[in-house]
Amino acid sequence: MIEGCEKPRPNPLPRRAPQVSYRAAEAEAALAESGTLAVFRFGRGTPHADPRCLQVALESVDAPTPVEIWQVDAPVTCGVDDGLRWSAGGGWLFAAIELDERDHGGPQGAAAHAYERLGAFVRERTEHHVLRLWNYLADINQGEGDTERYKQFCVGRAIGMGDFFAEGYPAATAIGHHGASPLLQVYLLACDQGGARVENPRQVSAWRYPRQYGSTPPSFARAMSLPALDALAISGTAAVVGHASAHRDDLDAQLEETLVNLEALLASADMRAGFDTRSPLKAYVRHGADAGRVRDFLQQRLPGVPVLLLHGDICRHELLVEIDGWRYA
Repeated sequence: MIEGCEKPRPNPLPRRAPQVSYRAAEAEAALAESGTLAVFRFGRGTPHADPRCLQVALESVDAPTPVEIWQVDAPVTCGVDDGLRWSAGGGWLFAAIELDERDHGGPQGAAAHAYERLGAFVRERTEHHVLRLWNYLADINQGEGDTERYKQFCVGRAIGMGDFFAEGYPAATAIGHHGASPLLQVYLLACDQGGARVENPRQVSAWRYPRQYGSTPPSFARAMSLPALDALAISGTAAVVGHASAHRDDLDAQLEETLVNLEALLASADMRAGFDTRSPLKAYVRHGADAGRVRDFLQQRLPGVPVLLLHGDICRHELLVEIDGWRYA
């Protein structure tokens, strides 16, 4: 070896994607399993003491309500850092923050604080590549023009994130819940290795939306290929073509358009077409009365695919349904 030179180190193997599943199980049983990174319960309930368990404010349409489980092939550690829940294992990180908007002057201030706090925490971690984000806030469509709560959230998010996502935005979802209190919940999946951002050629990239969608455009990628290219994390996807909402007031047509957009994302990620039993999806339904039609449609078009139906408001008032989830290679 030449003096003063080090032998090149081999590149680490890409991290295998966490396994995401829905299961009819108690949170305690899922948390006791080896490699459990996070568990999500839906609807009203008492917050769990384990930092890995998050009580999501969205109500499930299904009864009994399944839990969502993230698992990795490694031991997991967890903790609470000034109100921020986190867990980590095998190069993966889950982090979540919950805020009462009334303590921060509304959705803009709460979003700014949440993203600033999450950014500061993740920057100090080896798992600093944020690949996927979820945002749930109350009354997302309330207000007119730039005072709409979702648009205010987008402004606050941009303020809070600063230049944290200068290398590119992660995949993300933003949905409105119907909880009694103005609770903002933000949680993320990060890794010590980066992923590959995926856009949909049928849609304008969200950060390039024109001014009509707010003074600050949404900041997310349409999907994210995880480091080993063994899974695609799919952002909230609806009946949007270009930048415009399609098929106003037509639920079936919106579902059809949404599936076309999902297939376009798979093609952009160089993945085979279609979803299977290992492709857990969430369908957010604006009107609870539409849940049966959405379930029947998806069971017919995506037979065998695990779908968790949740009652939530889409970020545009004219959109009736949105789908996100995971597609494994």
